[in-house]
Amino acid sequence: MDFHKYMHAVGTGPKGNRDLSFEESEDMMKQILEKSVHNEQITAFLLGWRLKPETIEEFRGAISACDSYITKTKIENSIELGYPFDGKAKNPYMFPLVAKILKDSGLNLVVIGDELQPAKNGITIKDICTKIELESNINYFDRANFFKELHSLTEIRMRLGLRSGFNTIEKLPNVSASDYAITGVFHKPYVKKYIDIFADRYKRFALIQGNEGTPELFSKGRLWIANGTDVEEFIIDPEYYGINYTKSWESISLEDSIEQLNNPSSEYLKLAKLNAAVYLFVTQKAQSIDEAFAMLNG
Repeated sequence: MDFHKYMHAVGTGPKGNRDLSFEESEDMMKQILEKSVHNEQITAFLLGWRLKPETIEEFRGAISACDSYITKTKIENSIELGYPFDGKAKNPYMFPLVAKILKDSGLNLVVIGDELQPAKNGITIKDICTKIELESNINYFDRANFFKELHSLTEIRMRLGLRSGFNTIEKLPNVSASDYAITGVFHKPYVKKYIDIFADRYKRFALIQGNEGTPELFSKGRLWIANGTDVEEFIIDPEYYGINYTKSWESISLEDSIEQLNNPSSEYLKLAKLNAAVYLFVTQKAQSIDEAFAMLNG
């Protein structure tokens, strides 16, 4: 279809806007990924789409288009961690420590990175994974290698400088064909949205009130696990497990983030152990978080 029709659907205001069908959204995304339309058209569409805003059906159609371009590499016994591509700005990453704790469990962690995307301007997964030695059970996928079409849109997105539908779509590409996945949400209303978009792509799909939108729990929050259409909610309080980690609210540098990974405090290590227990529970290696935490504490 002529791309102008998609621009008209999202860019004519409340009275003239309309939602795209699954098939239209799939076609729209293919045209963007192949850059068969001008950069200005892509930018205009992304802005209008965000303001309309996007629907579940549109997201699913767009993800279907993305699937046809992604080169997958199956990682057995793995969980995909859905991190935002705009990075973390106020706290260090935890997954390298979690992976170390989980080595004896046999569980593989899958993380995906790329150049910085809008709009937080934080430290990215790629920043970390290219600066430290990764544990053998961390499987890092660089998007430039497995999904170059989306990677090549980085400059356009950075010029726009705002969040777009891509920020939702890109978090869970399932490049590893994992049976399990977990990503972070800020607010409870997003739980149903993410479940409707992603849950049927995995055997078990989880969401957590993670730090800065990541799948890393730093303070008391909720975990949601989708089993088909059923959703279970769990409250997780680090203090219940004897953890008294104090979150930072200041900006953190890449150097400081790496230093905290190389020389973690005892409380940070305990917090990493709690997150490892969550992943064991999500991947059905333990019947509860309490059981998993006890297992990891020997």
